[in-house]
Amino acid sequence: MPKIALRGVTVDFPFQPYQCQEEYMSRVLECLQKKVNGILESPTGTGKTLCLLCSVLAWREHLRDAVSARRIAERAPGELVLDHTLSSWGAAASDGDTPACYADLPKIVYASRTHSQLTQAIGELRHTSYRPRVCVLGSREQLCIHPEVKKQESSHMQIHLCRKKVASRSCHFYNNTEEKSLEQELAATILDIEDLVRRGNEHSLCPYYLSRNLKQRADIIFLPYNYLLDAKSRRAHSIDLKGTVVIFDEAHNVEKMCEETASFDLTPHDLASGLDVLDQLLEEQTKAAQQGELHVEFSSAADPGLHLELQDIAKLKTILLRLEGAIDAVELPGNHSGVTKPGSYIFELFAEAQITLQTKGCILDSLDQIIQYLAGRTGPWTSTAGLQKLSDIIQIVFTAEPAEGVPSSMVGPGVSQSYKVHIHPDVGHQRKAQRSDAWNSTAARKQGKVLSYWCFSPGHSMRELVRQGVRSVILTSGTLAPVSSLALEMQIPFPVCLENPHVISKQQIWVGIVPKGPDGAQLSSAFDKRFSDVCLSSLGKALGNIARVVPHGLLVFFPSYPVMDKSLEFWRAHDFARKLEALKPVFVEPRSKGGFSE
Repeated sequence: MPKIALRGVTVDFPFQPYQCQEEYMSRVLECLQKKVNGILESPTGTGKTLCLLCSVLAWREHLRDAVSARRIAERAPGELVLDHTLSSWGAAASDGDTPACYADLPKIVYASRTHSQLTQAIGELRHTSYRPRVCVLGSREQLCIHPEVKKQESSHMQIHLCRKKVASRSCHFYNNTEEKSLEQELAATILDIEDLVRRGNEHSLCPYYLSRNLKQRADIIFLPYNYLLDAKSRRAHSIDLKGTVVIFDEAHNVEKMCEETASFDLTPHDLASGLDVLDQLLEEQTKAAQQGELHVEFSSAADPGLHLELQDIAKLKTILLRLEGAIDAVELPGNHSGVTKPGSYIFELFAEAQITLQTKGCILDSLDQIIQYLAGRTGPWTSTAGLQKLSDIIQIVFTAEPAEGVPSSMVGPGVSQSYKVHIHPDVGHQRKAQRSDAWNSTAARKQGKVLSYWCFSPGHSMRELVRQGVRSVILTSGTLAPVSSLALEMQIPFPVCLENPHVISKQQIWVGIVPKGPDGAQLSSAFDKRFSDVCLSSLGKALGNIARVVPHGLLVFFPSYPVMDKSLEFWRAHDFARKLEALKPVFVEPRSKGGFSE
């Protein structure tokens, strides 16, 4: 493989890079060496992911060489030997940023929007000469292989049932993961999500906890970027970002994700379903206490350490009722448009329900224990989605240090600027007409109100990320322009910016309209013509002629799936499919793995 020297770092690249690829890798290295953030745009097809991986891993190897050089120099006696040893390693040894030991080498956190995109990135890594220790993080929904956990309807129920089985050591997949130490063997293998699940099934190991164990030793961690932007997910996956290099690939969706992960809508149905669960739980435990039990605690047979007092459940119910009442008490205009208030109003509203910075820890602990206690149960009242949503909401509201002018009891960063509170009628759901309630018997209830807490600044989540102590943040995609506007929205400095040209020259591009097929018939996707035999036949003939002269295949876009399906159906029926397949394979994406002959 060609070796390219860029900014004092030798990069192994699979082939001789284009000028725009060298420029891209140089900017990546600039971010890493200067410990600054960067926004790097490079058009689709310019090998962006390959450039990114090669440059980042080359820089990390450069630092590893520097550590080796220092260790050798320190063992060698005499200043002359020290100077000679250091100079023989070149720039690697003289870098003032050299870590003290191998364990201090910065981890690379590589994030993309979906796991399919991460799988593609891992595939690109396999094409390089670099073999770092790799870990890919996923959810239990993707990685769990326990039959009982997998069949749970919601992800949060999977989480809590998994935790219950792990705590009681009743999951043999998890137990095997602890007993069989395969991390060292697997750390040298580049595995994606499917590989982890396959290895888990082969060795009866839990892929989810196996990936968490691999994370401790990994040089590069692949994960979806909501795991980074959502503070709850960061905590759940124990992601330590101090000193790491954080890369957001396909970052054109980061702005939207930043706002969505920091926002919520709390509906009357959420509160009502949570109250239903608490009502039934109180009734169940009260009956158990009346039947002669000496204490008013409940525990799970699978997890004897899980317990709460009836008083704690009753307090939690009171909090939900007060929150429901506080939201309902907000006066709305008569036109059903709702009312909008400053972001700081959320703390006033929550304080009326006794949800504050001081009480949030106890509330979250009680919610977590109840949800875990009910995990795996079946029945009409065991849906804990409402309680889980309340837990998530509390963590969003009380997520960071107090903003200027906000009391310490009302924690929330920049709420007056980043957020708005909107309360509006619940037009999507009707409140349950009746609800079993031993303490508050109200048979009929009016339509409720939705509490919305909306973040209007992607910079809110990005500042929180930087606050974790990251070394550099790199945003990269094929479409980020205008870069200056994106940098302003993110509200963190981006000293390094790049808008790369495409590798294809103007002489290699032709854009035009083909109005007629080879038989003279008009080609049109107009509604009254798109499905006519004449148009479909002529389009098939045109593609056949083009395929004969264009090397290495065609990529054909249709205006919609129905048009694509109808075209393929017609071509199969009239033998066009066989003729095209004879020229080269034709693949239909994304709904089919095969070509015309499925």
